[in-house]
Amino acid sequence: MGKINEELVCLGCGTQIQSEDPDKAGYTPKSTLAKKDILCKRCFRLKHYNEIQDVDITDDDFLKMVSNIQNKKGLVVHLIDIFDVSGSLLTNLPRIVGDHPILLVGNKKDLLPKSTSERQLIHWLRRSAKEYGLKVIDVALISSIKGHGMKDLSLMIEKYRKGRDVFIVGTTNVGKSTFINRLIKESTGENDVITTSYFPGTTLGFIEIPLDEKSYMIDTPGIVNRKQLSHYVSDNDLKMIHPIKEIKPRVYQLNAEQTLFFGGLARIDFIKGNRQSFVCYFSNRLPIHRTKLAKADELYKNHLGKMLSPPDEITLAMLPPLVKHSFRLGAGKSDIVFPGLGWITVAGERITVDVYAPKGIAVGIRDALI
Repeated sequence: MGKINEELVCLGCGTQIQSEDPDKAGYTPKSTLAKKDILCKRCFRLKHYNEIQDVDITDDDFLKMVSNIQNKKGLVVHLIDIFDVSGSLLTNLPRIVGDHPILLVGNKKDLLPKSTSERQLIHWLRRSAKEYGLKVIDVALISSIKGHGMKDLSLMIEKYRKGRDVFIVGTTNVGKSTFINRLIKESTGENDVITTSYFPGTTLGFIEIPLDEKSYMIDTPGIVNRKQLSHYVSDNDLKMIHPIKEIKPRVYQLNAEQTLFFGGLARIDFIKGNRQSFVCYFSNRLPIHRTKLAKADELYKNHLGKMLSPPDEITLAMLPPLVKHSFRLGAGKSDIVFPGLGWITVAGERITVDVYAPKGIAVGIRDALI
C-alpha cells in the first residue's frame, strides 16, 4: 500500500496515513504530515468540496475489520435506514459481533410520512428483526439529521452499555457518522468531528471517541450490501433516489395489464386482479411513469436514460440488466420492496404482479410497514 506511518491516522475516516500512493486508502501529501489534525486526501476533498474519491479497499476488508468486535466487550448499536430496512438490516450480525447485546436503532424517521405511528413502527421493527433471527434488547427511532430522538437514545445507550464500549455498526450510507457527530455535539458542543457524506464507505477504519476514562464510542466501517441498488448508480443518480425530505406517497389506481416505471431503474407489471391502489414510497425526485403493459417493453427500449431517467450515462454503463420476479399476493396489506430504492404498498385483493429490478437486487415481499 505504499509507506504507512503507523503513528498517524486520518481524523476523518480512521485509516492509517500513507504518502506514497495517491490511489490507496490513507494518502496525504508529505507536506501535511506535520499538521496536528491530519485528513487523508479523500476526506479533505469530501470535507471541503463534497467530492467523494474511490479507494482500493474490498468488501472483505470491511467485513474483517468489523468482525474484530468479537474480541472486545461492549454494546452493539445497529443503525438501520428506516427507508431501506431490508437493505440495511444485517441479518448476519450475530455471526459478525458474537454474543454482544444489540440495540436496534432506526434512523431517518423524518423521511416517513408524519402520520406514521412510532409505536406501530417499533413493533414492526421488533417483529422483522426476530423473523431474521436477530435478537435485540431494545428498539429506538431517530433522525440523526434533524436530531429527533437523540436524547432518549443517549439515555438508552447509557442504560445498556453498563460502562462498556459502544460499537456503532451498519451498512454503508445509513448515517453512522452523522449520528455520532450529533451525539458528540449534544454532549460536547463540537461540530463535524467525523466526516459526513451522501456517499457509501466514508469510514475506512475504527474511530474511537472517549465516553469516559475507561470506555469509547467506536464508529466502525460501513458493511457493503451489494443487494442494494445504491451500489450500482452514479453519484448524481444516488442523489435522485436518496430521499432527503419527508416522502409524499404517490397513489396509482391500476387495472390489470398496466405498468409503472420508476425512472428506468425498476418496473412493476400488474398482471392479474381487480382494480387496485398501488401506493408508491420513493424519493420525491424519482419520476414514476404509467403505461399499458403492451407498450412497456417498447417504452423501455426507446426511452431508457431519457424520459425513463435515472439512469444517467454513468449508471447505464454499470447497471446490471433488469430481471423479472413474479409474485402472487394474498389478501391483506403487503409491501413490494426494492432495496435502496423504495417500496410499493398494495392492499386487499389477491393479485399477480411481475417486478423488474437490476440483477442481484434482492426484491422481496414483506408485511406493510405503513
